Amino acid sequence: MNAPDSSTVRLGQNLANVRERIASAAARSGRPPEAIRLVGVTKYASIEVTRALVQAGLGDLGESRPQALWDKATALADLPVCWHLVGHLQRNKVRRTLPLVSLVHSIDSRRLLAAVEQELSLAAEAGGPTSGKPLAALLEVNISGEAAKHGFAPAEIEPLLAELPKLQHVRICGLMAMAALEGGSDRARRDFAALRELRDHLRPLAPAGVSLDELSMGMSDDFEVAIEEGSTIVRVGSALFEGVVDS
Repeated sequence: MNAPDSSTVRLGQNLANVRERIASAAARSGRPPEAIRLVGVTKYASIEVTRALVQAGLGDLGESRPQALWDKATALADLPVCWHLVGHLQRNKVRRTLPLVSLVHSIDSRRLLAAVEQELSLAAEAGGPTSGKPLAALLEVNISGEAAKHGFAPAEIEPLLAELPKLQHVRICGLMAMAALEGGSDRARRDFAALRELRDHLRPLAPAGVSLDELSMGMSDDFEVAIEEGSTIVRVGSALFEGVVDS
């Protein structure tokens, strides 16, 4: 079953509106709109509505749950989608997830990083689907310090940098964070600024082969503030699906 025609039209309108807001925020930060990558988070969307979003013109999609990503990637395999994992990746789900994704936003521990590297090494030895393709990944930072959040403490990132050149199959290309749950846009701005300042401090310390160019920060409620503070990737869900009737 396809998404209703009215919902397809609304998806296109929502997508255009979000892109206009991204362009305005980018201009305020002195950057062109194409410097910001929009990832549509489809956590609460059906496969049919997700398909309609791709057909409306958004090719970067994100899921926070590996199982949902597996299902949607399979169902939408006929479409040109770049999948992003934006939520926690359990080590027992690494093997099935990695062949499907173009970017993992949520490397949140040394143990997960080691598990991903090991799985990709095994795949390379076996000539599997991920063979020869380094995985692009971001280090998740618990910039707000909230106990319920995953991620490295900010002070853990600098010592970790020295270990990253040992990785042969994972390419770290930036940092990811979520703003505090409480505190509104002012607190979100402080958190996003803190991640950018951390990145700016670490960038000259990064060893060869490690890039910290990407900052994945900002969701539906705060992506404009995130862009103003330097985000290069925004993860937007509800703003894209507002008013859309699922089928």
